[in-house]
Amino acid sequence: MLGLLVNNREVEEIQYLLKREMDEILFDLKDTRIDHIVKRAMEERYTILFALFRRVATHKECMQYILPTKKQKQKKES
Repeated sequence: MLGLLVNNREVEEIQYLLKREMDEILFDLKDTRIDHIVKRAMEERYTILFALFRRVATHKECMQYILPTKKQKQKKES
């Protein structure tokens, strides 16, 4: 286990970077031209980024970035 000591400004910067990267992945996941294998890799990366984001963000902010499950996606499409 590693520890990291950051100040509030650095936490805000980390949050900004993670949000920006997660937003890009969410946008790309909606693109039908991207292959399924690539999307799976993107989802794995998103999971890692979200785990980092949970450590520095509030519960309310985290709720906005929860990746929809396949069951939720199917309900929206129906």
